[in-house]
Amino acid sequence: MHSLKSFPTPTMKRARSTPPPATPKPTTSRSSPVPPLPTPPQPRHSSKKHQKIIFQPTNWAPVNLTQSELSLPLTFPTGQTFRWKQTGPLQYTGSLGRHLISLKHHQNGDVYYQIHHSPSQSAAKSALLSFLNTNISLTEMWHGFGAADSRFAELAQHFKGARVLRQDPLECLIQFLCSSNNNISRITKMVDFVSSLGDYLGNVEGFEFHAFPSLERLALVTEQQLREAGFGYRAKYVTGTVNALQLKPEGGVKWLESLRKLQLQMVIDSLCTLPGIGLKVASCIALFSLDQHHAIPVDTHVWRIATTHLVPELAGASLTPKLCGRVADAFVTKYGKYAGWAQTLLFIAELPSQKALLPSVTVNEKKSSKKRGSKAQRGPSSTEEGGQQAD
Repeated sequence: MHSLKSFPTPTMKRARSTPPPATPKPTTSRSSPVPPLPTPPQPRHSSKKHQKIIFQPTNWAPVNLTQSELSLPLTFPTGQTFRWKQTGPLQYTGSLGRHLISLKHHQNGDVYYQIHHSPSQSAAKSALLSFLNTNISLTEMWHGFGAADSRFAELAQHFKGARVLRQDPLECLIQFLCSSNNNISRITKMVDFVSSLGDYLGNVEGFEFHAFPSLERLALVTEQQLREAGFGYRAKYVTGTVNALQLKPEGGVKWLESLRKLQLQMVIDSLCTLPGIGLKVASCIALFSLDQHHAIPVDTHVWRIATTHLVPELAGASLTPKLCGRVADAFVTKYGKYAGWAQTLLFIAELPSQKALLPSVTVNEKKSSKKRGSKAQRGPSSTEEGGQQAD
């Protein structure tokens, strides 16, 4: 187990917010660009079995996060979660438990939220702040990273607000089981199918939203039903994992939540006992839902970043589980206990759509990029830009 570099824990200071303008318009600038968004999936219109509830965007309230602390386009469509939909310009909507919430950038860049449906407004806000990891100051953290790495400092100027989410562990686990050897479009369809098994919450801008199904509800779904829904070989892993979780003496949900209190290696080992979960998927779940902020999911993009900038002596070697460990150690040595957050920014900067926003890179990087060619394609496919860990 690697030792953690002792960076001070960044704490979030509540920013002063101004009321939103009457007609919000997205802003763009060279210093703080708003990156292009992927084309969202087609809206799923309400079926006859649901009473159609359509919500109108009213009653926006500040989250007290500036765009430097949270960029929605750099956080939601980059592969951490596949359940949030783009429901407007710089606007995303999703469910947190039984709370249906929208987030939106207003003209000044600050983030505002709207609760469409919730049994408790205060519980909804509390769930949202936990989900967004608002107790952690991204600006303060990145200042520390930049002091240790001049390249990170330069990239951070162009990708402000790429925040790591704190998702529900069961939701995160099921989503990344769907990601194995898959592409973003297909992962999203599979996750939409699973989500549709949960309680219907309403319709926002043509998209239906559901609470994520309980473990008990998931246990009623058969492998054959999942195969018919297009899950392929992943169907057996989903049903197998659900069954394994149900056998946990304390209950599968409590068992997953208990992993937040363990050391990273114990978390990885525990997750890898579940069907279909290997080192990379386990690292994704650990980073995005289990408070393991120094977890490093290693795929071809992260491997390239590491062998170019952190462990050049490994360039040309084949990626193995042992070398994944060396890469993770290199990130932690460089960035400390929040190394997973640093890796997330560096990964986003490698996505083709985001790389196009950068000014000219160094001559050495240009030369090395030509030599590497198409070998840098990340997990999902060479034709579709991959999410954070969609292998």
